[in-house]
Amino acid sequence: MNRFWSKRIQDIVPYTPGEQPKDRQFIKLNTNECPYPPSPKAIEAINRTAGDSLRLYPDPECVELRAAIAKREGLDINQVFCGNGSDEILAFAFQAFFDPDREVMFPKITYSFYPVYTDFFGLKRREVPMNPDFSDPIDLLCGKNGGVVLANPNAPTGIAVGLDTVEKLLNANPDVVVIVDEAYIDFGADSAVKLINRYPNLLVIQTTSKSRALAGLRVGWAMGDENLIAALRCVRDSINSYTVDRLAQAGAAAAIQDEDYFQSIRRRVMNTRMWTEKALKEIGFTVLPSQANFVFASHPNRTGKELLDGLRERGILVRWWDKPEIRNWLRISIGTDKDMEALVQALDELI
Repeated sequence: MNRFWSKRIQDIVPYTPGEQPKDRQFIKLNTNECPYPPSPKAIEAINRTAGDSLRLYPDPECVELRAAIAKREGLDINQVFCGNGSDEILAFAFQAFFDPDREVMFPKITYSFYPVYTDFFGLKRREVPMNPDFSDPIDLLCGKNGGVVLANPNAPTGIAVGLDTVEKLLNANPDVVVIVDEAYIDFGADSAVKLINRYPNLLVIQTTSKSRALAGLRVGWAMGDENLIAALRCVRDSINSYTVDRLAQAGAAAAIQDEDYFQSIRRRVMNTRMWTEKALKEIGFTVLPSQANFVFASHPNRTGKELLDGLRERGILVRWWDKPEIRNWLRISIGTDKDMEALVQALDELI
């Protein structure tokens, strides 16, 4: 069946991205994309760059983009690494920092790319069961491991931990790298970037896909000690030195520099999230406390699959996983106010 496949990928179960429908129009609340357009300054920068220079390779070091990130975060440019989305940087990091003979640890309910990476790169892993309230099992991630990966806020739960918790992990695991995946950090949680100069084992990863409305550009970045950044460059340059194209570099740099626009859309998303949480609870849902651009919700009288299918019939897409611990839960991205009103009305009809 899998003739010509290498032994390494024979049994791999790849990551399944959220549905991107092409057959009909949906209210898309399944992939945590921003419901608002990118910064006009980002579009202008992309348009300016889309010319004759596209015949040339892009800057492999992403100097302009890294400088914009470093300035915003109060870091040195050599503490910043850019890549083709945060997923690529995570893949580089799993290769750069984790060894096959030591277990990588992360919570059992978290971003489903983490177990895919451990399988693909031949790493051992230990998925630690969640606390009963779906909060992260921090104590069980302390010590006796070959590295820790923590999504903060977590996905799909939306629950965040504070900097004191991140520091606890860093102090308990001083000889291995602790990766903090901050894809959703801008919707109410506290970034660990301010800890970088105190902890040489901390790598923070962020993205333009969520709070800067640039999922289509595929730009992410890592921040950490210069030694960690050098390791990421070693992996990148052993695979493909030109991972971020010219248009993406220009657009992302402009978006990062447009602080006013960034603040305006993140506030809009957070305000809509708070309204959505309240509205869902009023019709009987349990909603976990979210600091992301989505909510995780469950109803006592309907299964997650029933609600998923019923919403799809009504033209609304959300995300569901067929896993025992979360089978009756839905992850619902935050859309516009109008989108969320339509969602709540549809759910009210279904229950």
